Amino acid sequence: MATMKDVAKLAGVSTSTVSHVMNQTRFVSEDIAKRVQDAASTLNYRGPSAVARSLKTCRTNTIGMLVTTSTNPFYAEVVRGVEQACYQRGYNLILCNTEGDVQRLKRSLATLVERRVDGLIMMCAMLEGEDAKVYERLNNLPVVVMDWGEADFPCDRIQGHSRKGGQLATQYLIDKGHRDIGCITGPRNRQQADLRYQGFADAMLAAGQVINPDWVVESNFESDGGLQAFTELFSRVGQDKSQLPSALFVCNDMMAIGVLHAAQHAGIRVPDELSIIGYDDIHLARYLNPALTTIHQSKGKLGAEAVSALLARLQNPQLAPQFMDIEPSVVERDSVRMFAQI
Repeated sequence: MATMKDVAKLAGVSTSTVSHVMNQTRFVSEDIAKRVQDAASTLNYRGPSAVARSLKTCRTNTIGMLVTTSTNPFYAEVVRGVEQACYQRGYNLILCNTEGDVQRLKRSLATLVERRVDGLIMMCAMLEGEDAKVYERLNNLPVVVMDWGEADFPCDRIQGHSRKGGQLATQYLIDKGHRDIGCITGPRNRQQADLRYQGFADAMLAAGQVINPDWVVESNFESDGGLQAFTELFSRVGQDKSQLPSALFVCNDMMAIGVLHAAQHAGIRVPDELSIIGYDDIHLARYLNPALTTIHQSKGKLGAEAVSALLARLQNPQLAPQFMDIEPSVVERDSVRMFAQI
């Protein structure tokens, strides 16, 4: 029967490198990993089973992640960052979609606990009231809450600095000469949406501008929400283009896509007659027509920091709760023009 030493000799590496490849305990280059895997296959060497390793170490080298399924590619880009960070650190990822359903969230949470994941990343709505009792099953399981609301259990939190991002977006429009600025916001009962609107209000107040309530519309964070919100705003002004704001801060890129579609369908030229700035800087934003000016927040960094925080707590459970804001920035493209005051 082949041994680890035999695999190392055939692959031309050390036995410790073979161990790291087989156990996924350290990042190894793809070339070396392939040599080890090919040698193991040639020698029919399987190595210790994951079950045996987990019984010995009380670790499964697996992280669970709960995410609200959405047509918004922002989530997929964050998950990609989490998966990449897990791979580089020798961990596997089990992803569960909650679909925004309480019962599905509770069932997924129970499944991950039963699978003995080493830690949990949550990027979904928090349970409340009686439903929140399910969190008692977490015991001392390390948890990181990503870019969502408050949690009623011990956890670390990683999120985008939404209030600052909202302020940056609005200030950018002001710096471009706009004074009549509206806001299409996500559901205000969600922390990110409310903070982004607060950032909008901060910038307007600082510039001495009055917020016109007819130009503020709340909707969902999807493209259809943006379309419906713009349709409502346009109806409020009697479908009179001259009564529209000169610019809109739309609180995420998917909503901005819906706004662009609705504006163009109504014969409103962007950015000549209406400037639009979004939020998130999803990959698709640069390929819209016009390419979308937006607020960038690093999805890869969000994912990497979440994994790092989780592994740091696994190493030292006594760490004080960590809270990290990912700094936003403006990405200039083509959907905002300089407004010339008359």
